[in-house]
Amino acid sequence: MLTILGFVMIATFLVLIMTKKMSPMAALILIPALFCVLVGKGAHLGEYVLKGVGDLAPTAAMLMFAIIYFGVMIDVGLFDPVVRGILRFCKADPVRVVVGTALLAAIVSLDGDGSTTFMITVSALYPLYRRLKMSLVVMTGVAATANGVMNTVPWGGPTARAATALKLDAGDIFVPMVPALATGLVAVFLLAYVLGRRERRRLGLLTLDGAGTATGRAVPEQRAGEPVLAAAAGGFGARVRTTVRRAAAPRTAKARPAAATGGDSGTARPQTGTGAVAPGADEDFQGLDPHRATLRPGLYWFNAALTVALLVLLVLQTLPIPVLFLLGAATALTVNFPHMPDQKARIAAHSENVLNVSGMVFAAAVFTGVLTGTGMVEHMARWLVDGIPDALGPHMGIVTGVLSIPLTYFMSNDGFYFGIVPILAEAGAAHGVGALEIARASLVGQALHMSSPLVPAVYVLVGMAKVEFGDHTRFTVKWAVLTSLVVLAAGLLYGII
Repeated sequence: MLTILGFVMIATFLVLIMTKKMSPMAALILIPALFCVLVGKGAHLGEYVLKGVGDLAPTAAMLMFAIIYFGVMIDVGLFDPVVRGILRFCKADPVRVVVGTALLAAIVSLDGDGSTTFMITVSALYPLYRRLKMSLVVMTGVAATANGVMNTVPWGGPTARAATALKLDAGDIFVPMVPALATGLVAVFLLAYVLGRRERRRLGLLTLDGAGTATGRAVPEQRAGEPVLAAAAGGFGARVRTTVRRAAAPRTAKARPAAATGGDSGTARPQTGTGAVAPGADEDFQGLDPHRATLRPGLYWFNAALTVALLVLLVLQTLPIPVLFLLGAATALTVNFPHMPDQKARIAAHSENVLNVSGMVFAAAVFTGVLTGTGMVEHMARWLVDGIPDALGPHMGIVTGVLSIPLTYFMSNDGFYFGIVPILAEAGAAHGVGALEIARASLVGQALHMSSPLVPAVYVLVGMAKVEFGDHTRFTVKWAVLTSLVVLAAGLLYGII
C-alpha cells in the first residue's frame, strides 16, 4: 500500500505543477500532508516535517547567503567582463547563445555547486535571452542538464556519496567514468546546437555590427526592420535602445507560433511565469547597466580574489559550505558597501530571490520529510529492486544505471546513495558484479537529477530566470533522460560499466 501511495503522491504532485493547477510551493506542502493522513500517519506529520526541515536547513542557509554574495558580486561588476565576452562570442546568433549557455554552465559547474552555477549563468545570460526574445526554458534546460553531467566531479556530491556508501575511493569511481561523462557533455553541446538552430528558425538570424546597430541577414520572405531589443556591442545593458533587424525564417508547414507556454521552442511569457517576452515587456527592460551606481571598479581585483578564494575553499571543503557563503557575503557587503544604508539597500534588492528560494527549500522539506518518514520511499525502492529478474543479475551495472535515472529524480541523493545503492551493490555481488561498477553506474542519472523538485538549486535556476517550474520540467525531462542514456551507452561502449 505504501508503495502505491508513494507513486500516486509523486504523480499527483507532478501533474498538478505541470498543469499549473497549484504552485510548486503549495503542492510541495499540501500534497504530502494529505498523503501522510491517507497512510494513517497524520499524527506524526509534525515530526516528519521538522525532521525534513532540520535536514535541509543548512542548504537553505547556504542558498540564502550565496544569493546575497553573488548578487553583490553582480552589483559591483565582477561578472560584467564575462557578459561582454559572451556577447562578443554570441553576436546575437541564437545558436551561439544556447551553445554559450552550455559552455558557461559546464565551466562554472567545476566548483561542484549547482546553486553557484545557476546564479552566474542566469545573471550573465538572462538579459541577452530577454533582449533577443529567446525561450528562457531553453536556457534553464540546457544549464540544468550541463550542470547535471558536471555535478559528478568528486567534490560535487554524488561521487563522494557513492564512495562513502560503498567504502570506495572517489577517484577510483570518477576517473574511469571520465570518457563516458565527456561523451555526455558532448551530447549536451549537440543538444544546445539543435535547440539553438530551432530558436534561429523561429526568430530568424540576428546580427550586431561593430557600432552596436543590429542588422538582419537577408533570406526569402524577409520582413526587414521588425524591431526587437538587443544589447549594444559597446557594453551590455547600456541605456541605449538599439534596433535588431530580424531576418525572418521562411514560412513552412513546420513553423511554430512565436509564443508558447514553455514547450520545445516556445517563448515563455512573464505574466505566466514561463519567461516569454510579452508585447511591450521589453520596452522598460534594462540589462546590466555599465554606469550603475553600485559598480566598484576600484575593488574589482579584491572581489575577484575573494570569489576565487571562496570557490577554492568550497572545493577543498575547508569549512561547511553554508559557513563559507555566510562569511563571504558578510565580507563582500562590508568591503564594497561600508555604509549601513547601502548594505540594507543591497540586501533588500536581493530579498525577493532569497525569500522565494528559501521558501521552496523548506516546502521541499515537507515533501521529503513525509516521503521518508512514512516509509514510502523505502517501500518504492525495495519494490523496484525486488522486481529485478534473476536473469538480469549479471547485468546489475546496467540495471543500476537505468534505475538511477528515475530514482535520483524522485529521491534525494542522500536517500539514493545511502539507501538504495548499497542494496544494488549487494545484489550485484551475489552475481559477481563489483561494487565499483555499481558505483560508476549510479552516476548515470545525475543529468536528470538536477531538475528534480527535491533539488533546492533548481529553484534558484527557475526563480532567477522567471520560469515556471512546471514549464521547466516539461521541457527539460526528456532531454535530460536522453543525456543520461547517452552516458550509460558510452559507459557500456567503453567497458566502464
